[in-house]
Amino acid sequence: MSNAMSESVRKFPAKPDNVCFGCGGANAAGLKLEFEANAETGRVTGRFKIAKEFQGSMGMLHGGIIALLMDEAMGKVCRLSDVRAVTAELSVKYLRPIQVEQEIVVEAFQVKREGRDMYHEGTISDVRGKVLARGSGRFVVINPADFAKRDS
Repeated sequence: MSNAMSESVRKFPAKPDNVCFGCGGANAAGLKLEFEANAETGRVTGRFKIAKEFQGSMGMLHGGIIALLMDEAMGKVCRLSDVRAVTAELSVKYLRPIQVEQEIVVEAFQVKREGRDMYHEGTISDVRGKVLARGSGRFVVINPADFAKRDS
């Protein structure tokens, strides 16, 4: 890999001190999702096989988990702008059932930004590129210090 390519790709591993259900490494029940972002293309990508513990029925991935995958990928897009943001709106179109333990590719990118509002879109596809779900979201930039735990 060339230096130019390695400098444009950022990895977002599951951090061992983060308890987030989606992307944290410190949550025993969590998914420990890991993504990488390409600064040149503005896209965040993750490849996953989600375990059967996260199914809805009949061996299909639970719709809430599909929404979580979209939220996590689109949320990571904010990091390309070096900001922290929270989900304000999330919409998911479930196009085809996703089987548990099926290899999937989750991809997200920014569509536009208006002040503190960041608008992102994403897809979940099978390894052949067939789109299984589409999502869109609005994320609001925050100052993390404003949300730090405070003693009451």
